[in-house]
Amino acid sequence: MQDIEVIAPNLKHSLSGVTTTVIRLLPIQKHMIRIVATGPGLPDDLPHIRLIKTPFLSNRKVRVWHARRNTEMLMGLFLRNVLRRNLKLLFTSAAQRNHSGFTKWLISKMDALIATTPQAASFLEHPATVIMHGVNTELFHPAEDKSALRTKLGLPDGTLIGCFGRIRPQKGVDLLVDAAIEVLPNYLDASIVFTGRATKEFESFQQEQEAKLKAASLSDRVHFLGERPWEEIVETYRALDLFVAPARHEGFGLTPLEAMASGVPAIACHGVGAFSAQIKDGETGRLIEKDNAAALSDAMAQMLSDPDKLTQSGQAARQHVEQNFRIEGEAEAIVRVYRSLLNKGETGQSD
Repeated sequence: MQDIEVIAPNLKHSLSGVTTTVIRLLPIQKHMIRIVATGPGLPDDLPHIRLIKTPFLSNRKVRVWHARRNTEMLMGLFLRNVLRRNLKLLFTSAAQRNHSGFTKWLISKMDALIATTPQAASFLEHPATVIMHGVNTELFHPAEDKSALRTKLGLPDGTLIGCFGRIRPQKGVDLLVDAAIEVLPNYLDASIVFTGRATKEFESFQQEQEAKLKAASLSDRVHFLGERPWEEIVETYRALDLFVAPARHEGFGLTPLEAMASGVPAIACHGVGAFSAQIKDGETGRLIEKDNAAALSDAMAQMLSDPDKLTQSGQAARQHVEQNFRIEGEAEAIVRVYRSLLNKGETGQSD
């Protein structure tokens, strides 16, 4: 373990976008550089070091601590400045908003910064390398037998629409529910599945959405599946015919890319996360005005009305991701940042 070059902390138990990023990248990066994860909530097959052991690694060589949350920046500062560990601190930001004073202070103490979009970089107030997310096109791929997969997963047949992520207003869950109430009565074979949990704060929000669906007699066609294991989420993408990401706010927003890599066209919103860069409007899905249930209803109806075009859009979506959003490119770009920091550490240079 003493030859570790990069530590990727994950200081959160529940599955989140940041955790998913670590899970996606490390299996690829471990073949490029000596990298380990640390913290809870990670699969057993990832290269890993127990968090309690990190302060006791040899100080004879510099290592990169790659934080993606405030807590991880704070721990990196503690390890470097208080315990005097030989670390270079790197932070990746996906947030497209003004940061709090405390976050700005943490960011100012980093040795290097990565932003997942140019918009996110503009809020950092320090130089940053822009590296957009990619998708593992071997993990995410079209289903060989979609009907058999749905049977395995207990999902309905017909036209299946998916929306994955936390159940909260930020994710636009209510917009998709409103659109479902408008559109589904005209497409009797269509169903919608939501995956993701509602934290205690948003349990009443989910109950409100379920009540609206019940009043519209759609409870049997719109299903809230709750938080599912990662492996099941990957398979569920393949079982879909259409993916919808109606988020009002998003850091990057990886779910449309994962859906498109699975051969599923996506609907998402202009000006939210990196959706406008991901989706080719009219070819791999649709881009619509954000926070607009009527626009979402129109886009869904247009795509559901032409099953052949829906299939063609899914094929085009897969090809688009393979050509432009492969995870190998993201992993390589991040490793270049790691190596730059390690080289500076070895030569005694500062950032």
